[in-house]
Amino acid sequence: MAFWSSTSVFTSKVPRKILFMFTLSLSVTYLFYSLMSCYNSLQFPLQENYVYQGRLVTEETTFVTLREKLYSASQGFTEFTEAEGTTAVTVVREHVEAEQRTVEWIRTQASPTRSAAAAAAVYHTSALDRDRQEVSTTDSELRVNCTSDYGEKKLPQAIIIGVKKGGTRALLEALRVHPDVRAVGNEPHFFDRNYEKGLDWYRDLMPSTLEGQITMEKTPSYFVTNHAPKRIHSMARDIKLIIVVRNPVTRAISDYTQTLSKKPEISTFEVLAFKNRTLGLIDASWSALRIGIYALHLESWMQYFPLSQMHFVSGERLIVDPAGEMAKVQDFLGLKRIVTDKHFYFNKTKGFPCLKKPEDSSTPRCLGKSKGRTHPKIDPDVIRRLHKFYKPFNMMFYQMTGQNFEWELEDDSESRSSQD
Repeated sequence: MAFWSSTSVFTSKVPRKILFMFTLSLSVTYLFYSLMSCYNSLQFPLQENYVYQGRLVTEETTFVTLREKLYSASQGFTEFTEAEGTTAVTVVREHVEAEQRTVEWIRTQASPTRSAAAAAAVYHTSALDRDRQEVSTTDSELRVNCTSDYGEKKLPQAIIIGVKKGGTRALLEALRVHPDVRAVGNEPHFFDRNYEKGLDWYRDLMPSTLEGQITMEKTPSYFVTNHAPKRIHSMARDIKLIIVVRNPVTRAISDYTQTLSKKPEISTFEVLAFKNRTLGLIDASWSALRIGIYALHLESWMQYFPLSQMHFVSGERLIVDPAGEMAKVQDFLGLKRIVTDKHFYFNKTKGFPCLKKPEDSSTPRCLGKSKGRTHPKIDPDVIRRLHKFYKPFNMMFYQMTGQNFEWELEDDSESRSSQD
């Protein structure tokens, strides 16, 4: 009885407001430690003013998370779909919002100028704001530049400019496996056919990219277009240029094979290659042969770009050692060597490497029916004369690039490259 009487005396002397504040403080403390157990990733370094300095959470956190997913997808060679990208963005943003709410609440508690009741009011207001944000996130925040991809559209930082029938499509498809490369699939032909449409039109063709990713395109006809070097230089003088070259004789036959598949009525290769076969006069104005005079075309590009901004890929080595050529290309672009020999297998039917099938696909990623056509049989004497015609131009090209592609050693090995 003495205990209860003393307790009643004590409670009668204590103002009810103080008792209410004491009870509320205990409740807030309990809530604080509950949040601590849920967000164990937060750290509370000791500061002189004992105020928790929460780490800043920005959209860079979202970029890093998405890129980590892209890297892991490439290592397992799985596709990163649009639906997965949207899910990843939503999850990351929800985590970011939760961290921001917690940091704000803790800073409120640590501030000596606010009461516990005010802190509780801030927390509940933040919770209501979160509910409204969750409803509007999909409609507003994810529709960046009105595109289905997360990121922004940029002008390309690298272009595969040539050459036709050299292996540009195979190179582009291999590069698209890399998580830091985004490339438009179709050839834009902006600098040779659509230049009057303007850079905004060109940019809109590009895929959306995240920070740190490279935007690319490939149009092989740029290499032989006279005004393309100046136009590309006016857009971006520091752009990186990739040229896939191939034995010009084999390339010409491949070019003819493609045309023959579309126009079966055209003349034979031997007829088109010569102005006068009896006199041995080569018709260098025929586009199939003119493209292979690489030194002539390279001179135009060297007037605007240094060799340090150009990388030459051997079309032959891209077939026999795709991983080795891809390593050089990735180094040139400043990329981590993600695409390696584990991504390729040799397709005996087509006669060139294909990308191994993704884990979620039932078919391998191989080039289409337009690739791998069997070349028509060409008169060996015509091939010999063409090799002789190209030899001085090849020597000049080797000297200009500082690379020896050894095409002269292939005079008697055409059977190895008898397919497109």
